[in-house]
Amino acid sequence: MKKLIYILVVVVVLGAVGFKLMSNKEQMAANAAVADIKSTAIPVAVTEVESAKLDKSFTAQGNFAPIQSLTLLSETQGQIQKVLKRKGDKVRAGELLVQVESNTAAADLATAQTNAEKAKRDLARFENLAEGDAITKRQLEDVRLQAKSTEGQLVAARQRLNKTRITAPISGEVNEIYVEVGSFLNPGTKLYDIVNVDKLKLKVKASESEVLLIEKGQKVKVKADAGAGQEYEGVVTAIAAQADPTLKFDVEIEVQNAANNNLRAGMYGTAFFDVADQRDALLLPREAIVGSIQNPSVYVVKDNVASLRKVRVGVVTQHQVEILDGVQPGEQIVRSGQINLRDGMKVTLLKN
Repeated sequence: MKKLIYILVVVVVLGAVGFKLMSNKEQMAANAAVADIKSTAIPVAVTEVESAKLDKSFTAQGNFAPIQSLTLLSETQGQIQKVLKRKGDKVRAGELLVQVESNTAAADLATAQTNAEKAKRDLARFENLAEGDAITKRQLEDVRLQAKSTEGQLVAARQRLNKTRITAPISGEVNEIYVEVGSFLNPGTKLYDIVNVDKLKLKVKASESEVLLIEKGQKVKVKADAGAGQEYEGVVTAIAAQADPTLKFDVEIEVQNAANNNLRAGMYGTAFFDVADQRDALLLPREAIVGSIQNPSVYVVKDNVASLRKVRVGVVTQHQVEILDGVQPGEQIVRSGQINLRDGMKVTLLKN
């Protein structure tokens, strides 16, 4: 029995050693393959960073926000009898949205009106008595105070009755509804979210050099990324007086929506600021950028080695990209062939 156990132990040990040797062999083969790839020069086409004149015109991106937006809260108490507007419905300012049970409020108004009329008659009678010195000034003053009190109660009763008819404070569209027929309201109960998208605000950010080129009232072209290229005319309505922590300035642009309100709050948009002036800029072909415009890099070639380097971009046109930081004039940048490149690989330069 012991002999069998020893044989099994030896077999297991030999198997483990064999597996380890095989794993090491595979790892060595993989390393050799990587080394072989790195030692193989990748053919690439390059371009030089060049300085050129560029329009001072620029673009800025942001999100559309409604010109007006509010959450409507209840100011009354009672049970809902009618709900006249639903989610997605358009409403006009002053239009009835919800009818709350009004019998109690109507009865209170009738009582308040009766009390006010009686107090008014009593005051007239006491004023006549006062002219004949039939009552004291104190008695007349008490009646006057009572008349004012009942008049105030009448005004409050009218307001309570009016508040059973809940109307839209602004024109717009019902974005959300929170109540149903039969719901019992208390003051402060949430009723509706209403947004007005007849006009929208495009909120963008501009750099310190760009914000100096923007004026309040300036007209700009605006496009929505989801708008199939449709252009809208916008007007700059607000420019921040102070930069945010990233040294960007908030700029608000008011945009008139199309007749069918196809622009929606929350959509992503681009504003185009036309400036009739030029400036010096470092430019690269757009195809030289690796990754997205939001997180751009380029391959810089030196001594036939390609090094991946982060860059910061400015104005982006159809064919060129302005480079604000990361490269210097005269440096060679890979224009094509990046698909096979990795940082630190050797390259051979293709002739143009």
